Amino acid sequence: MGSAKKKGGRKEPLFGLPAALADLRLTAADRIPGGDDKPKKSAGKRKAEPDGDEPPRERKAPAKSSGAKRRSRSSISAGLGRLVYWGAVLGLWGVIAVIGVVIWVGAHLPPIQSLEIPKRPPTIQIVGIDGSLLAQRGEMAGANVSLKDLPPYLPKAFIAIEDRRFYSHFGIDPVGILRALVTNVLHRGVSQGGSTLTQQLAKNLFLTQERTMARKLQEAELAIWLERKHSKNEILELYLNRVYFGSGAYGVEAAAQKYFGKPARNVTIAEAAMLAGLVKSPSRLAPNRNPEGAEQRAQVVLAAMADAKFITDAQAQASIGHPSYVVKPVGAGTVNYVADWIGEVLDDLVGQIDDSIKVETTIDPKLQAFAETAIIDELAAKSVKFNVSQGALVAMTPDGAVRAMVGGRNYSESQYNRAVTAKRQPGSSFKPFVYLTAMEQGLTPDTIRQDAPIEVKGWRPENYTHEYFGPVTLTQALAMSLNTVAIRLGLEVGPKNVVRTAHRLGIASKLEPNASIALGTSEVSVVELVGAYAPFANGGFAATPHVVTRIRTLDGKLLYMRQPDEHNQVIEPRYVGMMNSMMRETLISGTAKKAEIPGWQAAGKTGTSQDYRDAWFIGYTSNLVTGVWLGNDDNSPTKKATGGGLPVEVWTRFMRAAHEGVQVAALPQSNWGPSNLVQISSQISPPTQAAPGASSAPASNGGYRAPPPTRANVRPEPAAGLDGWLMDRLFGGNR
Repeated sequence: MGSAKKKGGRKEPLFGLPAALADLRLTAADRIPGGDDKPKKSAGKRKAEPDGDEPPRERKAPAKSSGAKRRSRSSISAGLGRLVYWGAVLGLWGVIAVIGVVIWVGAHLPPIQSLEIPKRPPTIQIVGIDGSLLAQRGEMAGANVSLKDLPPYLPKAFIAIEDRRFYSHFGIDPVGILRALVTNVLHRGVSQGGSTLTQQLAKNLFLTQERTMARKLQEAELAIWLERKHSKNEILELYLNRVYFGSGAYGVEAAAQKYFGKPARNVTIAEAAMLAGLVKSPSRLAPNRNPEGAEQRAQVVLAAMADAKFITDAQAQASIGHPSYVVKPVGAGTVNYVADWIGEVLDDLVGQIDDSIKVETTIDPKLQAFAETAIIDELAAKSVKFNVSQGALVAMTPDGAVRAMVGGRNYSESQYNRAVTAKRQPGSSFKPFVYLTAMEQGLTPDTIRQDAPIEVKGWRPENYTHEYFGPVTLTQALAMSLNTVAIRLGLEVGPKNVVRTAHRLGIASKLEPNASIALGTSEVSVVELVGAYAPFANGGFAATPHVVTRIRTLDGKLLYMRQPDEHNQVIEPRYVGMMNSMMRETLISGTAKKAEIPGWQAAGKTGTSQDYRDAWFIGYTSNLVTGVWLGNDDNSPTKKATGGGLPVEVWTRFMRAAHEGVQVAALPQSNWGPSNLVQISSQISPPTQAAPGASSAPASNGGYRAPPPTRANVRPEPAAGLDGWLMDRLFGGNR
């Protein structure tokens, strides 16, 4: 029993998890290959036996059956169904997207109540005193023309080159868009557009010129709207009257007048082709700027017209070989300075302009041409010699009506109006206001004053030649433009009184009431200085420079009419006579001796600012008051160009032409009797070199009368001397 126990051994019962795992054994097959533990040799020799009693079965590929084929066909059908389904979904969403875009674009269009054909922007026609057209202003200068009034080949030229399918599309041309798209892809860039004439009209009427997708979509919607609202011929007529042709010309009528000097109804086939060709790039192809480019483009249009059978090949060839158009030169005339000035005052006269208007002016076209020629020719001949680059001229009647105005030598190069906008120092041309103030305070042209050096708070002004003549009459001092006498006189009467006199006569600029005011150191414009001289020519009445007389709408409605100035006496007649006699002497024996108009009494005053920066001459007859300024825009000194030189030459050339055929009339109160300087010219005394502190006690008119200045030892007047000096007629002798 004991051995049996040893042999069999006692087994203790196991319960729970140990019992479940008691018979669990791992075989070599259960081990992970490549493990760290090496298998035992006995285990390596042992053959793995199958777990079950049956040998393993061989796996075979399943054979295709009729059911599998059916399942394959059903999957294809399902794929097609899904494709149709998603195609429908995407199509629906596409329709929704298109509707959304249309709604969005429509929401950003102008309000529907404003979607009417807008009125043409107003045109401003500016006419001269004789009714002739001087200039035009406004975005569209041409009148509306009817399609039936145009030669048939003119609208067809636009159709041939811009929209061959115009009469067959509904505002948008899908064929044209596709053709343009293909062309642009082939050329790798935008070489052709797909916009129809209707789309171009929609853009011109309602939209901006920006190149965005939103604008193109708006353009398409508006084109469809235009096609539904208007006939094809109405759309074409609107297009021809609104399209831009370059150089400020809108519409075929304006363009025909601009480039060919004829109405649109009279243009030839070649001219019609050129106009149609401009639409592609009006600024680049405008014939006044690029005649070669305009001609080449016109030939393209002619070929397109022949291809569309709008004209015959013979007509196209004849127009190409022998073009009948002659481009009208673009006017850069100085009358445009007048037009600009009118544009500045229109708002004050009539307010906002809603309708096209005609502005009737005081400008005389003949006098304007004389003024332009005088300025341009004199500068062309002598601008280099005297280093003078610019000039201005204003001519007005004694009552202030401007007959001619030149604001510069070349309007196309500079639109700055030197006659109205620029303000420059008038120099000695301001002295008449000093002398008039003295006359009004009891002095006369024969009053004696001392010409001698003077010092004012450290300032030592001098005469041009640095020489002095001692006692001189005021007539002599003004004629010879003696600076020391003018300063003494200004201090005597008071600078503030001189300023009041100048403002009373029409100077509007601010004037500084100091000692130098007598030498014209405060700046003024040409037009206001000429206007301030007008009372000397009209008997002493205030004159307001003006250029507009009437403004009417094109159908004749009166919007403005200028009322005559009130007869406001600003100079007493006796003082007018004194000043006229003194300033006549300037032309007879003084600094403006070259200024002479045969048969006419004329008076005036020259002026030159410091360092020869400005040269002036303001002269007048009973018919015209004319002022001339010459200088440089940058205020640089000239080469001794003075009032007695170039300005007098320009003035004389203009005034002689302006007075041809005009009945001669004397200056007002010109019979005032000044002393006869020629008769007393023998009473001479040498120039006085007075000491810097010399006294200049005034001399009474009724007492001692000093002899006139001597000719001896006085330098000859330069060809263009500063206000000049004693002339042969005053002192005699040979120059």
